[in-house]
Amino acid sequence: MKLKKLLAATLATVMVAALAACGGEGAAAGNDQSGVSGSVKENSEQATGGAAVSGGKLVVWTLAADLQQFAERYHEKTGVEVETVIIEPGDYPTKVQTALMGGEKEPDIIVGEPQMLEDFYANGFFANLDELGAKDFDGKIVDYVWKVGQDSEGIQRAISYQITPAGIYYRRDIAKEVFGTDDPDEIGKKFADYDTILETAKTLKAAGYRIFAADSEINYFSGDSAWVVNGELNVSDARFDYMDLVISLYQNDLTAYANQWSTPWFQAMSGDVPILTAEIQNYEDDSVNVWDAESFAEATKDLERTTVFAYGLPSWGVLTMRDNVGETSGKWGVCAGPAYGFGGGTYIGISNLSERKDIAWDFIKFCTLNEETADWWIETSEGDTVSLISALDKHKDDANNVYGGEKLYSFWLEQAKGIDYSKVTKYDKVIGDAFGAAIGSIKTGQATREEALATFYDTVESTYPEIKVTR
Repeated sequence: MKLKKLLAATLATVMVAALAACGGEGAAAGNDQSGVSGSVKENSEQATGGAAVSGGKLVVWTLAADLQQFAERYHEKTGVEVETVIIEPGDYPTKVQTALMGGEKEPDIIVGEPQMLEDFYANGFFANLDELGAKDFDGKIVDYVWKVGQDSEGIQRAISYQITPAGIYYRRDIAKEVFGTDDPDEIGKKFADYDTILETAKTLKAAGYRIFAADSEINYFSGDSAWVVNGELNVSDARFDYMDLVISLYQNDLTAYANQWSTPWFQAMSGDVPILTAEIQNYEDDSVNVWDAESFAEATKDLERTTVFAYGLPSWGVLTMRDNVGETSGKWGVCAGPAYGFGGGTYIGISNLSERKDIAWDFIKFCTLNEETADWWIETSEGDTVSLISALDKHKDDANNVYGGEKLYSFWLEQAKGIDYSKVTKYDKVIGDAFGAAIGSIKTGQATREEALATFYDTVESTYPEIKVTR
C-alpha cells in the first residue's frame, strides 16, 4: 500500500514539475481561440518574414499553457485563427506519436521538452525549418537553445522562446542576518560546491533556519556530466558527491522535509512552514496530506516551524516565485549554483504532416524571433527569460523588484553561456529517476548504499541493454 501511495504522489509531483518547467499553469484542456480567418495582417518583418500567408486555422498542441497566450497574441496581431490544445505532460509524447504515425494532418504546431526531442527528431515528427528559412536567423537566439533545436545532422527542427539556466533563489534578509551580506556574488560562494553547501546548511540551522524546503533543490546542478558517454554508463564523482549531499541534508535534519511542488514547498516561499517528519516526506504518515493546503494546515498546526533560505530553480522559477512569494516580494535574490545547469524549456516545431507549414513557420517566428513579441512576453510574464539575444540585451539593465532590483536578464544570459547541451542524452530521464530512487532508499535507510546502487545498475541494464554498465 505504501508503494502505491508513493508512486501516486511521485507521479503527481512529476506532472506539476513538468508544467512548471514549461512555464505552464493549470490542468490540461482543449482551448479553441476562435477568430476571423483570412489573410495575415501586416506585421513586422521578423514576424512574417515579409511573406503573406493566408487561410485556415492553425492547430497547436502544447504541454505549456504559455503558448495559449502566444496564440491569442498572434491572432490579435494577424487575424489568423489558432486552436490551442494543452495536453498533460505525461500523455503528450504518446498523443503526438499516435497522431503523426497515424497520418493525421493536424496538429500543425507541436512542441517538446529537451528530453523528448531526440526521439521526436529520430521519428521524423518535426519538419525541416531550414527549408523554410531558419538559417537566416542563426545567431539571433542564445546558442545552446538554437543547438537544442537541431537534430543529429544539424538541421533546425525546433526553436524555444525561452532560456532556462538554473540559479539559487535566496532570501536577502536572512543572508544579511546570518552571513552579513546579501550580495549575489558573495552568497554564490556559499553554494560553490557540495561540501560548502552542507556547511552553509549547518550554519543556517544553527541560526534557526533551514537551507531548503526540500533536500533535492540542487538537482538542476547535478548534471554537469553526461549519463552516457560512448555507449557506456558514466556515473561521475560529482554525481556521487551530489548523492552524499542529499543524504546528509536529510539525515542531519537540515531541510523542512518538504517535497518539491507540494503545499509546504510552495508555502515556504512566503513565510514560515512546519518542519515535517521523515515519515510525512516519505508518505508513510497517512494523517498528513501534503497536496491539500487546508487539511495540511490542520494536520501540522502543532509542529515546530522554520523559515526557508533558498530554492534551486531554472530561470522560469521567477514565475513560480512571483505567484507564491506574497509579502516576501522584494526580499529575494538570485546567485549562481555549484555548476551550470538548466531545466525544461518549450521547443516549438512544425508537424512534418502539416499542410499549413508556411503559416506555422510564421507563428514560430512570431513566438521566438520577433523582438516586439519578446518585449510583450517579458512584460506579460513579469520576468520569464526569452531566448532572443537582441531582447535580452535590450532588457539587460531591467531591475526586478521581486529580487531587490537585481538585473536578472544579465545574470541569466551569463549563466546560459556555461550550458553544455552535449551532456544531455535521451537516457537522462530514466537514469536520473533511477539514481534518485537509489538516493531515496539510502537516505531513509531502506537500503544500504551497495544495495541501492546495485538496484540502480540493474535498472539501467534492463532498460537499456545497449548501454555498457561497469559497476
